Amino acid sequence: MKRVCATLVLAALSSTAAVAGEGMWTPDNLPLAQLRAEYGFTPTPQWATHVRKAALRLAGGCSGSFVSPDGLVLTNHHCVNSCVQQLSSADQDYIKSGFLARERKDEIKCPEIELNRLDDITDVTARVQQATHGKSGEDYSKAEKAVKSAIESECAGKDSATTRCDVVSLYHGGVYKLYRYHRIQDVRLAFAPELEAAFFGGDPDNFNFPRFDLDMGLLRAYEQGKPMRPKDYFPFSRAGAEAGEMTVIVGNPGGTDRQLTLAQLELARDVDLVDSLLRLSELRGLLTQFRSESAEHWRIAQNDLFGIENSYKVLRGHLAALQEPAVFELKRAQERELREFVAADPVRQGKYGAAWDEIARAVAVQKAIGKRRDWIEGGGQMWSRHFTYARMLVRGAAERAKPDAERLREYTESKLPALTQRLFSTAPMYPDYEKVRLGWTLTKLREVLGTSDPFVRKVLGNDAPEALAKRLVDGSKLADVAVRKALWEGGADAVARSDDPFIVLARLIDPDARAIRTRYENEVKSVIDKNSELIAAARFEKYGTSVYPDATFTQRFSFGKVEGWIEKGEPVAPFTTIGGAFGHATGAYPFALPQSWLDAKAAGKLNLDQRYNFVSTNDIIGGNSGSPVINAKAEVVGLVFDGNIHSLGGNYWYDGRLNRAVSVHSGAMLEALRNIYGASALAQELESARKR
Repeated sequence: MKRVCATLVLAALSSTAAVAGEGMWTPDNLPLAQLRAEYGFTPTPQWATHVRKAALRLAGGCSGSFVSPDGLVLTNHHCVNSCVQQLSSADQDYIKSGFLARERKDEIKCPEIELNRLDDITDVTARVQQATHGKSGEDYSKAEKAVKSAIESECAGKDSATTRCDVVSLYHGGVYKLYRYHRIQDVRLAFAPELEAAFFGGDPDNFNFPRFDLDMGLLRAYEQGKPMRPKDYFPFSRAGAEAGEMTVIVGNPGGTDRQLTLAQLELARDVDLVDSLLRLSELRGLLTQFRSESAEHWRIAQNDLFGIENSYKVLRGHLAALQEPAVFELKRAQERELREFVAADPVRQGKYGAAWDEIARAVAVQKAIGKRRDWIEGGGQMWSRHFTYARMLVRGAAERAKPDAERLREYTESKLPALTQRLFSTAPMYPDYEKVRLGWTLTKLREVLGTSDPFVRKVLGNDAPEALAKRLVDGSKLADVAVRKALWEGGADAVARSDDPFIVLARLIDPDARAIRTRYENEVKSVIDKNSELIAAARFEKYGTSVYPDATFTQRFSFGKVEGWIEKGEPVAPFTTIGGAFGHATGAYPFALPQSWLDAKAAGKLNLDQRYNFVSTNDIIGGNSGSPVINAKAEVVGLVFDGNIHSLGGNYWYDGRLNRAVSVHSGAMLEALRNIYGASALAQELESARKR
């Protein structure tokens, strides 16, 4: 990274407007002048609307798209991997064998997948900012939550089962938009290749290129028991895109931190990323050991281990970017430029000048309470599906008794369909795995907060962590979905009477968890939100809308082209071939191709010269997984599944010379469906869609 940053710093000093290839643009603010200049392409409103409605969001953290008029959905294997695992058993392991529904009656419902089609975007900035105007701290936090909940409730009305509404902060509070989605929860698995094909090369090849992965999965959306009939979908292009051709990636990038203040970036660099990496490294060892103990343990733990290894590599890239002095100098220069612009005018200085210092003070509080918040309320707390369900039930009982505007945001009426889909999931639970995960969490809780900490003593009592984990799991009935439904439907009385040990634990620690959450919302989040809104206003005054907003897991368009890069003085070609996969294989995991591939090659069925994976300059981040890569005709030419190693710094900056998105070629997907898996009906459905 060191050899590329210095020139970027100098280039960035003059402007923070997007450079060619950079940008995750909202559907209602496409960079039209830039597209005309760079690609000679001017998207019409009709084109943009069609693309918006053909693209999809997987609510669990991925992207996808309709690819036929019969509701067929294209996404990544690693986006449906949890579904494949949940549908598997010790006797039928679809992770290993793959899954193909030869007829539609053979398609199986995924327990926890929700699809969202973006139907409308409405600006609600004035209403949100009017509600929070003049307020601070707890008053600001309450007003913000209340107005967002009210807007979402009005939007969804009585149709929350099929309508999802989210108020989204763009530009860190500079703009608020209401995103209205069509919600689809009857989602069925149609095809998934073997893990050996989808994740060929495993963690060693992850975020690298050349790549040889068939990271694809096909779902089908159903409504009222029948395949959905979308008006907007993307036809497949077998030819794909050529080198130098413009490519458009439309998906839902999860989040970026390109517009954070220096104080926020310093906290990430010095504390948050380091803590997260230490935790992930321990979890990686824990699950690697568990997975090695038996074939069944391998099946149970592989999806979690993939996520941990992926996150570990991502966060290492984030930390490396922030530890690079030139990157931080770039951020320092950008902040200095904006602050000097503010200071140059007394009116601007009066409105915006104190915002950075206010955020710095809030960050100091965030740092002070961070570990307790993380381990009592946040992502570090009990790593257990039993406990997750128990907290949902305990909080759900309390929150549903309140007016919608006063509830925790995740328990408002508009959010409940997604929550209950997860709560009532029929996915199996594995007691031994639960004990290992929970035992580790309790051990770390004691280590991080200390043996004498009142909260630790409240949780553990006189038990050793592993013994408590065993007692909790063995004594609980929450693995039974019928028990969870009865507690949910029974409300506060049923939850209060329950003697399930996880419910008892969730009730015991909820006051502590709520207290630290409230402190964070009042002293940190509300302060950062309010002052980020001021910084955004200053940025608008200087740059207008030529600066795209940070990613927010909402639909974005990214424009680029198929292009390799120069690595250590050597060119990296933009394409790999199916034949190259056989050359890359060693026969040993994770470089072993599945038998279906070996058989197809031996039978002479495969076009070994077929382009397989490719890279493009599109600006993406986590959450874009499963995004379609389309051409100017809105045809699928590829499927995003990864970025190269240089893309890992993309959370904070974009380097068009090195940052690349990695995708599966459309022709390779059709080749595999027809000539490896015998999925001729699905291949025909994809190819015939262009004719309708």
